[in-house]
Amino acid sequence: MLLEGIFAAATTPFYPDERLYLRKLEHNIDRYSRTPLAGMVVLGSTGEAVHLTPEEQCEALGAAMSAASPDKVMIAGIGQESVHATLRLAEEAARLQYDAVLVRTPHFYRGQLHRVGEAPREMLTYYRTVADRSPLPVLLYSVPAFTQYDLPVSIVTDLAQHPNIIGIKDSSGNAERIAALVQATRFRKRIVTVTPVFAAVTARMAAQPQQGTGGPSLVAADMLTQSGAALAVAPPAPAIKTRQKEVGFAILSGAAQSLLPSLQAGASGGVLAFAACAPQCCHEVYTAWKEGDGALATEKQQRLAHAATRIGAEMGIPGIKFACDWNGYYGGRPRLPLLPLSAAEQTEVQSLLASMRY
Repeated sequence: MLLEGIFAAATTPFYPDERLYLRKLEHNIDRYSRTPLAGMVVLGSTGEAVHLTPEEQCEALGAAMSAASPDKVMIAGIGQESVHATLRLAEEAARLQYDAVLVRTPHFYRGQLHRVGEAPREMLTYYRTVADRSPLPVLLYSVPAFTQYDLPVSIVTDLAQHPNIIGIKDSSGNAERIAALVQATRFRKRIVTVTPVFAAVTARMAAQPQQGTGGPSLVAADMLTQSGAALAVAPPAPAIKTRQKEVGFAILSGAAQSLLPSLQAGASGGVLAFAACAPQCCHEVYTAWKEGDGALATEKQQRLAHAATRIGAEMGIPGIKFACDWNGYYGGRPRLPLLPLSAAEQTEVQSLLASMRY
C-alpha cells in the first residue's frame, strides 16, 4: 500500500454529556473525504483513544468507515498496552475494512519496557507479535510527547524487516531523526499497487465495485415476452486501472510545525493533528514540495508553523477541537479531565486561523 501525502488525525466528537457523537464524526469524515487529503487516521492521539472504552472504540471506527470516501486510505489507531487488546482491535479494524493499523508504543510499565542500555526484548516482542497476527499492515507510532518514549532508530530498523510492518508515524518533530530513520530503513523495498497517476490503491479499493461509465444497456429480446416489466441493466463495471511502483519503508511526520523539513529529510507525508482543522493548509505545503517549488513550500510552511505549534502542540486536543469548530468541522468539548479552551484562548485561536478558513 502506498502511504504518501497528508492524513488528517481525526478528533472524536462527544455530546455535552460525553457520549460519542457519531453523527458529527461521520460529518467530519465526509468533509475530509472531499478535500485533497490522502486519507484519515481514526483513534490516534488526537482522537482521544485513551478516553474511550473498547466498545466505544469499535463504534467510532465503524462510524468513521461508513462515511469515508472509497478512494481515501483509512488507518485505524489500535495501540493498547497489551498485545491481546491490540490484536482484538486489529481484528475489528479488519472486519470494518480499514486499510492499515497504527500502533503506538506501550508505555505504562515504562521501567520494564524501556530499559536503557539493554536489548529491548519487550518492545520488539510486542510489535513483532502484533505484526505476525494482525490481519492488516502495521504502522509503528512513536509519540514521545505522550508516552515519554522515543522509539529508538535501532528498534525501528529491526522492525522494518518484518513483512507486515510497512512504516512509522514519527511525532518527535525532529527532522534530523526523520533523516536517520529514512537512512536506517533504506534497505526495505516494497512493490505496491497504484493508479496510473500514482494514487494509492488498497486491497479494499481494489475490491470495491466501480462506477460504470456507459449508459444502461438494453434487455435481451426474449425478456420482453415475459410478464414482468422490462428493466434497463447497467453494463459491467470496469476494473480499476493500476500499475506497480517500488516504494520504501514509509516515514510519516506527526508534526505540522516541522512538516516541510521532514519532507525534505525524506518523509513521504504526514499524519497531522493540525490537518483535522486546516487540511488544505497542510496539503498545500506537501503539494508545493512535491512539485519542487521550494520557495512556495517555505512560504506555506511559515504560514502554518506558529499556529500548528500553538494550537496543536501547546493547547493540544482542546485547541484542535475549537479550531475544528472555527473552520467548519465539528470539534466540541474534549472528555474530562481535559477542559475546553478559555475565552482568551479561543480568541487567540481565531486570530491564528484568520487566514486559514478552509
